[in-house]
Amino acid sequence: MTTHAWVTQGDQTRPDAVVDECAVALEYNGISHAVMMATPRDLADFATGFSLSEGIVDNREQIYQIDIDRCDRGVTVAIEVAGAAFDRIKRRRRQMTGRSGCGLCGTESLAEAIRPIQKVSPVSVSADAIEVAISHLREHQVDGQATGASHVAAWAEADGRIVLAREDVGRHNALDKLIGAGAGAGAGFVLISSRASYEMVHKACAAGIGALVAVSAPTSLAIDIAADAGLTLIGFARPGRYQTYGTLLRSAQ
Repeated sequence: MTTHAWVTQGDQTRPDAVVDECAVALEYNGISHAVMMATPRDLADFATGFSLSEGIVDNREQIYQIDIDRCDRGVTVAIEVAGAAFDRIKRRRRQMTGRSGCGLCGTESLAEAIRPIQKVSPVSVSADAIEVAISHLREHQVDGQATGASHVAAWAEADGRIVLAREDVGRHNALDKLIGAGAGAGAGFVLISSRASYEMVHKACAAGIGALVAVSAPTSLAIDIAADAGLTLIGFARPGRYQTYGTLLRSAQ
């Protein structure tokens, strides 16, 4: 989704495509939970994927209804979930009460920030499949090609054929949208146009995805938790090359 702005280069003024971004508020059973800056498209997928990848719901059946309300200030996404899921949200909100304004403080905060990882069945990804998926990724990055300002997350079959893709200004949002749209069924893999951070690995595992391929680098925490979970983690996926990562070897200090 793009709009246009006027851009001046030298003595020339012309219209320029820019990616849409706005505040998206997620409400569960009438209670505000989070406000994300996102591309306001595929928001039902976003709400579903966020709910699954953040452990708010255990499965899609616990999401009863999603309503989207657009206004000048942004978008409100109202999600109705099962009672068990809503109780989980309320417990998390109580744990947040009383924390200092500096961010994540104390043992409980750290435990909540780095949550237990869901184990997955690793998926082997062939060099040919990576090559096929990489060569077709730009075809699914319409906003990215037009604006240079969005990420894409794509679901590829075992042979590398991309069958599903979602874009967003945020890489986490793009992956959430992809998960919400149904990624994770079958022996395929996710290809992302960004680095593989802890959050991206955690979200992939929460969706039961067995392989994550990134065009950029992974972080140290992403490598370690991917190994713990059984996730196949591949970085620097470019035409003709890629790197598969395992648990980091740390030398004594």
